[in-house]
Amino acid sequence: MRLPTIGAGSACIDEPEAIKMIRYAIDHGVNYVDTAYVYHGGSSEVLVGKALRHGYREKVKLATKMPVWAVKSQQDMDRFFDEQLKRLQTPNIDFYLLHGLDGRLWKELVDLNVFSWMERKLREGRIGHVGFSFHDEFDVFRTIVDGWDFWDFCQVLYNYVDADFQAGNRGLKYAASKGLGIVVMEPIAGGRLAGPAPKEIQVLLDSSKTKRTLAEWALKWVWNQPEVSVALSGMSTMEQVVENVEVAGRSVPNDLANEELALIDQVKKKYEETGFNACTACKYCMPCPEGVNIPEIIALYNEYYAMKRDGKVSEKYLETVPPESRAKKCIKCGRCELLCPQKLPIRQYVSEAKFLFE
Repeated sequence: MRLPTIGAGSACIDEPEAIKMIRYAIDHGVNYVDTAYVYHGGSSEVLVGKALRHGYREKVKLATKMPVWAVKSQQDMDRFFDEQLKRLQTPNIDFYLLHGLDGRLWKELVDLNVFSWMERKLREGRIGHVGFSFHDEFDVFRTIVDGWDFWDFCQVLYNYVDADFQAGNRGLKYAASKGLGIVVMEPIAGGRLAGPAPKEIQVLLDSSKTKRTLAEWALKWVWNQPEVSVALSGMSTMEQVVENVEVAGRSVPNDLANEELALIDQVKKKYEETGFNACTACKYCMPCPEGVNIPEIIALYNEYYAMKRDGKVSEKYLETVPPESRAKKCIKCGRCELLCPQKLPIRQYVSEAKFLFE
């Protein structure tokens, strides 16, 4: 979902570099590759299919997702699935997910009897394991987990700042108690926990006897949870791949000392004091019908508060966001909030950014 791109559009993946990154990761131990029908405007699955040629497909468990919001019948399920197999150049999917479930989408899929479709694909051997990714409250999560007896795994948003957001800690424990594998998305909160950190947070981290990068602290905290099966990290550069592989190589459950966990709790509280919100720059809100660059505006909005209302961030906004993409263009239509998997009050953030920066 965060592969390197060329130019402004997310669909224009830098194929040589992305393939090089994926194969480096696999050569150094990564054995689970996650994509989805909609990532990079539909280009992600195509790229992954190319990267997994020449023997790499056999080295990994491949995961992708059904775009459930676009499904109106079991015929649609077949159509999307067959297209995904062609894009990925594979006869089967190891781990197949219902993408981004919330209460409304779950009810629609139950009405379509998605269970019979998944059971058919399992019998045919076209799918190895079935699961779902999730964006809603814990009660909805529990309803979905209990709604079918054949779930193998689930995918949830989880990091040390958002540990109680959406499914959160309770969902992690509940899914594990039901025997589900747990795949964590956004362990670094869309890169925001990789820095640069506000000064008071950096001072805290510098006080630790153990020296780690911000990204390593975030990843190790997730891998420290024994319930976690896989942590997904969206990597955009080869440097990130190398670092993440190295960190994974020295991470196991229950590895962090009590004083390290206490330090992370202090860091979490400091982040929360800055107004840290759950935007992960996933860009599901894009494109905006009015041309507003929502992810960039919210990123600068977060940076402004993280840096204690630093006027330099206001200058950065005017330098980096062109007039045709600024917050003043927002007409509060609400389309972005309907699409946001984190259910964020985007119109409020954009309105506040307009007041702060314009």
